[in-house]
Amino acid sequence: MTESDTILEALDARVQRRNDRREFFSRALGATALTTAGVAALSRSEPARAQAVTDADILNFALNLEYLEAQFYSYAATGEGLPQAMLGGTGTQGEVRGGRRVAFQDPVVAQYAREIAVDERAHVAFLRNQLGTSAVAQPAVDVSATPTSAFSNAARAAGLIGTGETFDPYANDENFLLGAFIFEDVGVSAYKGAAALITNKAYLEAAAGILAVEAYHAAILRTTLYSKGVETPMLRSSADAISNARDSLDGADDRDQGISPTSGDRPVSNIAPLDADGLAFGRSTGQVLNIVYLNNAAATMGGFFPAGVNGTIRSSAAN
Repeated sequence: MTESDTILEALDARVQRRNDRREFFSRALGATALTTAGVAALSRSEPARAQAVTDADILNFALNLEYLEAQFYSYAATGEGLPQAMLGGTGTQGEVRGGRRVAFQDPVVAQYAREIAVDERAHVAFLRNQLGTSAVAQPAVDVSATPTSAFSNAARAAGLIGTGETFDPYANDENFLLGAFIFEDVGVSAYKGAAALITNKAYLEAAAGILAVEAYHAAILRTTLYSKGVETPMLRSSADAISNARDSLDGADDRDQGISPTSGDRPVSNIAPLDADGLAFGRSTGQVLNIVYLNNAAATMGGFFPAGVNGTIRSSAAN
């Protein structure tokens, strides 16, 4: 039995629970599958500008991010990406650049990779099922390992590699953890920021459920990086450098946090990035796109999405 078969079996085991949830949504929403009521989406980086968005827009925005995560983890865990049946929809369907299986040395990290791959694949399937014919297709996704790839450019911005060098997230356990760390925290902040924009309670409940799972994933990565960083301080400092690089993209404020102690209040570790009230921070859709596009200006493509994302929410924020 291949690793892909194992993941398929794990996903099938969750089908009944997903079907039960789908029935709940159907009862909650009645005749309308998605709300079309517009809401004012105020960006933190651009407080004077408001954009009317629908619940479908928000869920499709999230679906783009889930495609990215699911493809990366699927390739890292099994050497295979998502099946074609999970990639179609509205907008231009793109290909996946790169991706390969990691020859994990630490069996614990290997198991984490497999678990997260199953979860992210389930997120894609769930969002596509709820959106139905409104679901966007997977856009072009870059998870390759070349000197000009998104991973290399992100690592270079963080000071992990030099000009012309390559950051390969599939080379070993540590690189995999750092590669995943580049965007895993971003998913948590994206769902937190989107929560205020969703008007239908059934979809808000679903988003909260996915947010919680993404937070578990982020905690797994942060804990593992910190633990390994005790013996290898360079690994911990690399994660902190990635956090600083993300912060340089999403606006003037300093909201992102690495895994090292940030103050006297956290003298040992910083596994859960929180504000002064103990709350996780959120990002606007524009700020999220700043990071995955690897651009601190208004842009509609770049980085991990070389042709941009699909759907109505496409532009990063002008910082």
